[in-house]
Amino acid sequence: MLRDLIVMLADGGDCLSDLRLLAGCDALLGPVASIPTAWRVLERLGQLGEDGLAALRVARAQARAHAWHAGGWPPRRLILDLDATLLVAHSDRKQGAAGSYQHTFGFHPLLAYLDRGDGHGEALAGILRPGNATANDAADHTAVLRLALAQLPAGHARRWLLVRTDSAGASQAFLAELRARKLRFSVGLPIDAHVGDALLALPETAWIPAVDPDGRPRDGAWVAEVAGWLDLCGYPPGTRAICRRERPHPGANLRFTDLQGRRYQVFVTDQPDRDLARLELRHRQHARIEDRIRAAKATGLANLPFGAWRRNAVWLELVLAAQDLTCWLQTLLLDGELAIAEPKRLRTRLLHTAGRLLTDARRLTLHLPAAWPWAVVLASAFTRLWSLPPHPG
Repeated sequence: MLRDLIVMLADGGDCLSDLRLLAGCDALLGPVASIPTAWRVLERLGQLGEDGLAALRVARAQARAHAWHAGGWPPRRLILDLDATLLVAHSDRKQGAAGSYQHTFGFHPLLAYLDRGDGHGEALAGILRPGNATANDAADHTAVLRLALAQLPAGHARRWLLVRTDSAGASQAFLAELRARKLRFSVGLPIDAHVGDALLALPETAWIPAVDPDGRPRDGAWVAEVAGWLDLCGYPPGTRAICRRERPHPGANLRFTDLQGRRYQVFVTDQPDRDLARLELRHRQHARIEDRIRAAKATGLANLPFGAWRRNAVWLELVLAAQDLTCWLQTLLLDGELAIAEPKRLRTRLLHTAGRLLTDARRLTLHLPAAWPWAVVLASAFTRLWSLPPHPG
């Protein structure tokens, strides 16, 4: 039943009644549970509390190990991105919903994704939090980091691993936890009066051009290391502060942290690389987690559908599993633009393709419309699926 719910979420469903999307497909998917039965399964799993969530997480970790064994290996450098997002609750009867710093009402989950560097991002972990949860809670960051590391298959958790966050992760307690785990970090730093003074004290000769992902100089952007002008005594040894300065784009509203009409962003890192532009580019790519979160909201996260906290916590875990399913589909079976397509495009071009399923001599044959522009792509995906190696267990 949980498998059916995960497939339903990957297919665009966002509430339990959307399980009807799979009804009538017994020949393809087998019997699909009724909505009341699925509700009881979610309730039973939610009543188990952390034990129920732990069982789901173990199953997801096993599926991830199988996907990587089948050819979905990540690059040599593993990068974990942590970030929180706000979810609006349209009812005050949802347990745990509360007002947020954005004057909304709902939840404030904290999520962790693996940035594969190839346009894909695997959903590693997430914890459900009330809307009034603070963004820079070191305990919450540590908890979701621990869950994310547990998702990495054996032998990969000890590889070179970088943890990126925005300024919400700049607490010294969290950085100390990363150092204790021997993990590298790249964390945004809030710009206060002390940091602002240090930036203005930098000589013009300290700035070098920033670069774009293709290695070309980024127009109107520069990078400098703030060593010697900024006090980093409270941070782990070897911590460096790096700043990007750029001209705001036309029409942008300046913020109070934009000094002398230029926009500044500072982050701290313990990476030993001497190429400041490359370090800044690597940290700037933390923004890709916003794409992952947007995809999660298009995969059932936008509206937590239940009134009870325990059922919504299970729902969040199923959403992460559905995102993984989509990611592995694109990584293992697709090429080109569809390999990195947003959920809506992937569904309209492939998953929702009309076809006929015929039975002949106990053999199922799927007939696709020849005029459909992506029929060949879908047929090729099935061929690649059948050629994947079996589960090693």
